Amino acid sequence: MTTIESVANRIRPVVQVLGGRFMTSPELAAVEAEVGLPPRSLYVRGRSAVLGDVPPKVAAELFGIFPHWLFDFVLPPATAALAAPAAVRAYAESSARWSRVNLSAVSEPGRLAELLFRVIDAADASGLALFAGWKNAERPTEEVERLGFALMVFRELRGGLHFAALRALGLSVPEAVIADPEGGRERLLRTAWPAEAADELVAAASRKPDLHARWHDAESLTDSRIDEVLESALTSAERTELESRLAELFAQVVASPEA
Repeated sequence: MTTIESVANRIRPVVQVLGGRFMTSPELAAVEAEVGLPPRSLYVRGRSAVLGDVPPKVAAELFGIFPHWLFDFVLPPATAALAAPAAVRAYAESSARWSRVNLSAVSEPGRLAELLFRVIDAADASGLALFAGWKNAERPTEEVERLGFALMVFRELRGGLHFAALRALGLSVPEAVIADPEGGRERLLRTAWPAEAADELVAAASRKPDLHARWHDAESLTDSRIDEVLESALTSAERTELESRLAELFAQVVASPEA
C-alpha cells in the first residue's frame, strides 16, 4: 500500500518531468529537421516506432492523452518519410543530445543509470507495450546518454502501469487528466484537444461522482506497483541512494536555465 514512505510517490515528479523533457526540446527539433520529418512529428513517430509501423488508431490508444485526429494527421506522413528503425535511432539521438546538454554536470551519471536500469530490467513488461519496446531497445554506452535514456524508459514503465491502473478503476486517460490537480481543462488544451472537445470531456467527467476518488486510487495503485519493483530490484540502501540521486538531479536540472 502506498504511504508517505513510498519511494515511488516521492520520485514521481523526477520521473515524469525529466523522463520526458527531451520530447519537447530544441535537441529533438534539430534531429527532427535533420532526418527530414515535419515539425512536431518525431515525438509521435519515434516513440511509437519501437513497436514498428503502428497504425494511427493504435498509436492514439498507446499514447492515450492526445485526440485521435492528431495521429491521423501526423503519423502517416512521418511513417512514409522515415522507416521505423531510423525513427527509433532518431528519437534515441534526441534523448542523447538533450542529455549531453542538460545532464553532463551530474555527479556519477553512470551509477544513477545503473540503478534505474536494474529496476527497468526487473519489471514485468507484459501488457505494457511502449515500455516493453523501449526496455528491449538498444541502449547508449556513454554514461550521460545512458542516464537520459534510463529516465525515459523508467517513465514508460510508470506510464504503462498508471494507464493499467486507470483502466482497472474505470477511468479513461482524459478523465484522469481532468481529475489531476496538475491537469484539468488547460492541460487538455495543451495536448491538442480543441476547446469544444475539452469542454465535452470535462462535462462528461463531472458526471462521475467518484472521479477524484478513482484518480487517487489509481495513483496509489501505480505507486504501489512501482514500489514493489523497486523493492525487488534494489536493497533498502540502494533505494535510498536512488531517491537521493534523483532528488539531486531534479534540483540541478530544473534550476538550470538550459533545461
